[in-house]
Amino acid sequence: MKPTADLYDEHGDNLQSCTTQFRLFGARTSFEGTVTTVKCHEDNVILKATVGEPGAGRVLVVDGGGSLSAALMGDVIAGLAASNGWEGVIIHGAVRDVEALSKVDLGIKALGSNPRKSRKDGVGDKDLEISFGEVTFTPGCHLYSDADGILLTRGPAGGA
Repeated sequence: MKPTADLYDEHGDNLQSCTTQFRLFGARTSFEGTVTTVKCHEDNVILKATVGEPGAGRVLVVDGGGSLSAALMGDVIAGLAASNGWEGVIIHGAVRDVEALSKVDLGIKALGSNPRKSRKDGVGDKDLEISFGEVTFTPGCHLYSDADGILLTRGPAGGA
């Protein structure tokens, strides 16, 4: 994958640039793939079910409402995502097991961490448009992520 700065220089405003400042947690510092989305608030049942599916070529974007009150992903769910071939997970919320996450072969970005686990009520939605950081994450668009930030296409996957 080309660095996101180079991609933006080449494609400009044909790419959306996420303004939310995420922290890197996984062993992969750069990743790309087709977007799948989940929306859940302090409840990770739908997130876990989604990364339990084959993920080759996909990045899961999770709208956790920006909550840092409970972690939506820890080492067990990250390991499940990695073993199912996901390229990365971006969480607009918190993670936990930070030291263990740094060893998982997965791109992981989140706002921060909290050792408190999430609820298990099964409340949430999948495959819908979600917005944060002045961009809209549409299922099927293509996402690029590295240490500089996150870019995504404005339409279906096809790459920049």
